[in-house]
Order: sequence, then structure tokens, then C-alpha cells
Amino acid sequence: MRVAIIGAGLGGIAAAVKLKKSTSAEFVVFEQSAGVGGTWYDNRYPGCEVDVHSHAYSFSFLRYDWKRTHATQPELLAYAEHVVERFGLTPHLRLNTRVTDLVWEESTSTYTLSTADGDSHEFDVVISALGLLSVPRYPEWPGLETFAGPCFHTSRWEEHDLTGKSVAVVGTGSTAVQIIPSIAPVAGRVHVFQREPGWIEPKNEREYTERERWTFRNVPLVQRLHRARIFHQGNKRFKGYDVGSRRQRRMREVCERFIAGAIADPRTRAAVTPGYPWGCKRPVLSSTFYPALNRDNVELVPHAVTRVTPTAVVDATGTTRDIDVLILSTGFQPTKFLAGLDVKGRDGRSIHDVWRERASAFLGITVPGFPNFFILYGPNTNGGVSVIAQLERQAEVMVGAVRRMERARHGSVDTSPNATRRFVEWVDRRLATSASAMNSGCHNYYHDPSGHNVTQWPAGHLAYAVATRVLARFGLRTRR
Repeated sequence: MRVAIIGAGLGGIAAAVKLKKSTSAEFVVFEQSAGVGGTWYDNRYPGCEVDVHSHAYSFSFLRYDWKRTHATQPELLAYAEHVVERFGLTPHLRLNTRVTDLVWEESTSTYTLSTADGDSHEFDVVISALGLLSVPRYPEWPGLETFAGPCFHTSRWEEHDLTGKSVAVVGTGSTAVQIIPSIAPVAGRVHVFQREPGWIEPKNEREYTERERWTFRNVPLVQRLHRARIFHQGNKRFKGYDVGSRRQRRMREVCERFIAGAIADPRTRAAVTPGYPWGCKRPVLSSTFYPALNRDNVELVPHAVTRVTPTAVVDATGTTRDIDVLILSTGFQPTKFLAGLDVKGRDGRSIHDVWRERASAFLGITVPGFPNFFILYGPNTNGGVSVIAQLERQAEVMVGAVRRMERARHGSVDTSPNATRRFVEWVDRRLATSASAMNSGCHNYYHDPSGHNVTQWPAGHLAYAVATRVLARFGLRTRR
């Protein structure tokens, strides 16, 4: 069988490894960038690192000598490259190649895949591993295009000498809280624009000792138990998303104690304390952001930006601040799944037309009417302790379908519309009582313009592992 994988991030790498280990399929991995790693190739801003423990933010099928509890961007990029080399994936890569279109051919049960350079290829199965946080969201402030100094999104980082410069960082999410402590020691002034505060927990990151690293390398059981403990703690932490739970109160207390102990100024403490439940928006982990706000050259502006002039930024109170550099930490467009890729299934229907009212997929992986097409990191799969574990489970569903098609001498696998509907209804019922619900009082990236939560998985990873292992056989149908 011929399989195409779109994207060489950690999701695409997981799919390639599992295909190679468990099937006889021929596969090609298309990647628009010049290297593998996905988000860890694209994001190179100062302080960039993961906020999940390294031993959980890694594949279960390969032990690795992690240096820190939370890996930095260079470490994660090196890890992706190591996995590619370790499993011999390099000959399968087609870098600097952007896929633009997929068209299902019913008569041959194949997809015609087209690339931006005008080439076309035929595949029996296509796997989209485009990721969730890959399309930057640029604000629509009046005057933004007139700003005369350097202005860029954090995921498109530009190297500039910030020494002595007045810098505006717009946003206080997971990316901004890593950048601000990194640039504050060199910048002349850092203005931090916060539209809405977020709950921030201490990250407690550190280097592993040489003894710890030796033990993880040489005593596999210790590494497995350590990984299991991280997942167990993450599953317990997930209970905090129930707004009436003791875990919710405990998580808020942890964050409030952190604010009280880390920030000196009472006004700043009040400004960074949210008025909504913990988990309403993505909780942030950082040990260095709050201490950075104590610096004399760092100013927290607890107001949204409303417009930009050639030399300044204006906030919602009308206050103007002159700046030299404008850094946009304004997030991504996670609800626009498969942006930049046009997929046509049975009867020539575009997946974006099918998703006009809302993006949905069975187990977040397959869409009825789009045979032999699988999505990694699709609708309602974000969360569950570690996205890497989620990606592995999704790749296993795909591999199981490929093996069934191999036994049946190809044909196609499609999805039951009823199974998809029931799955989406169950997700919606679970999320309706979560802290991330629309009426919880915060702005988050989880909801589409119609108010549907289309990004989050409503339980821990164990539930997703069980669902993908058991439900996939009932929702996917093989045709000869």
C-alpha cells in the first residue's frame, strides 16, 4: 500500500515509525519546512521550551537521555531528528514540499495528492499531521501595518539586537511568559500587554542530576515508573476542570500562593489574578514570569492594545507608549483545522464545506465520506496529559486500519456517520460542565465562531487510549 503523511512534526514521525514497524506499506512524508520537528522547528524564540515533563513528552517506543525535566526547543528538535535517524525515516522524507490538495478517486480507491510545485502523486491512504498550533493569528489593530520598527509573530521569530530597546510584548500566554524573562535582562524597557490574566502555576523545571540520568538510561523499569507517575499525576490534575471539585479549589490555591509569594507589588498581584475558574483557558506553567514582573524595566499593562502608530502602541485606556520593537504573542488559529489543505472526498465534497458549521471527526481522527483519510491532532483531541501520547494512540488507529486493508487486498476504510454523531454528542456533554465551557467567563482558543468547543478532549489520556483501542473497530468500516 502507498501511504502519504503530510507533516514531519512529532505526529507525522509517530505515524511513520508505527507504519514501518507494523505494516509493509510504502510511505512518503511531505514537509513544507526545511527540516523535521514541526512546531519545534518553526518556534525558535528565546526561552522556548515544552511545559510537559520530558519523559511524558516523548514516544513510548524509545527511551531517551533527557537532560532536563522540561526540554528546551533545541533539545526537542534534536530529539525529533534522533527518532528520524534511529528508525531510518530519512529516505522517506520530502522536505520543502507543501501539499495543497487531495482528491479522492472512487474508481481506484486512491487519493491524488498535489503539491505547491505542481507535482501530483497517487496514494491509497493519506494521513494529515499538520498540527493544531501552526497557523499564527495576527491582530487587526488599526495602524499595525504602519509600525516602522521590527514587528513579528513569536512563531516567526526574527533575530534583532534588543539591547537598550523599548520592547512591547502583546500577550501573556504560554509563549510570552517564556520570552519576557529571557529578553528582560538585555532590553531597556519591556511593556507587557495583558488583555486578560491567566492562571499560572510554578513549573519547577530543573536539570536532571548525572545520577538520575544514569538511572533512567540503565534501569528501564525506573524510567517506565517515572513516566507512569507523570501520567497518573496528570490524570488527577485533570479533575480540576470540574468547577465544583476539590481539585479545582486546590489548583486555584496553588496559583494564588504562587502569585502572593512571587510578585512584590500589590497592584500587579491583583492585575494577574483571574476572576474565572482554573482551566477556563489553558493553564500556563512558568517559574520565571512572575519574578520578571518585579524588574524595574518591566511594566505590566493590564489592558488590551487598540491601535498602533509608526512609533508607539496605544492601549484601551488611550495611553500611548513609544516602542522600538513590537512582538506579537497573539496565539494561533487552532479551530481552523487543515488550513491551507483542500481535501475532497466522496462526491467531490470538500472537507471545509462539510465542516462549515463545525469541525468534527470520529475520535478526532476520521470523517465520514472521506475514506482512507486520517487526521492526527484533529478535532477534540487536545489535552490528556501529553499530546505525544494522544498522537501515538491516533497513529495506532491509522495503522490498524492500514493492516485491515492489507489483509483485504486494499479497498477502503470509511467512518460510520452515526458513530461520529454519538461521539461528538458525548464530547459536548462532557465539555458542557467543564471549566472551559463558553459561559465560564474567559477568552480561550477552544471555541469556534459558533461557540462549539472543537479542540479539547474532555477526559484524561487513559480514557482516550481506551476509546481508540475499543471504539475504532465499531466506527470504521472496511470496504472491498
